[in-house]
Amino acid sequence: MRKFVTPVVTSAVISLSFLLSGCSVKVQAGPADEPKPKPAKTAEKPKPAKKRMVFKGFKKKKNEIELPAPVPFKSGSAELDSEAGADEILTIVKEYMEQNPDVTLLRIEGHTDSDGDDNLNMALSKARSASVAKWLVDNGVKCNRLYPVGFGETRPLAANDTPENKALNRRVSFFDATVKSKPVNGDDGKPIPLANGGEIAVDPCNPAVAR
Repeated sequence: MRKFVTPVVTSAVISLSFLLSGCSVKVQAGPADEPKPKPAKTAEKPKPAKKRMVFKGFKKKKNEIELPAPVPFKSGSAELDSEAGADEILTIVKEYMEQNPDVTLLRIEGHTDSDGDDNLNMALSKARSASVAKWLVDNGVKCNRLYPVGFGETRPLAANDTPENKALNRRVSFFDATVKSKPVNGDDGKPIPLANGGEIAVDPCNPAVAR
């Protein structure tokens, strides 16, 4: 029996020595216990800036302003299409009015193609010329220098037989109506009426009341 006592006592003494000496056993985490690194965030590509449309200035053909592109509208409506360059085109008209103070009245003519109802086309042409007048007033042109009218489908530039020709007929045109407060003369030497046969769209100085 005595030969078994010594190992037990020796083991107890060694354990007590570890406790008294303050030793501690550190358990090192294995690879499976290590936290996984977070995946790096992929940098988002910056969205390309919208390319600003740049148009050269106007030309004159008799008393008409010739613009480098038509005034764009959203399909079937009188809402100007800024993304298609409406602001840039109308800025040219604004600059024309600033550079030509003798033009005391500018006629803004709205036209459509022949698709659809005649009366609706007339209403759309008037609404579009009114929208253009509003933009010009909002951007510094005096309201009493603008005369918006509508012609509907009555004055096409081309036959309404192809999409290209119809696009030509859907337009807003700009004409000097009075210079130094005097009506502009036509080819016959006679003064051109202010509306020139169109229907008055709106009074730009009082949009709620037609002229």
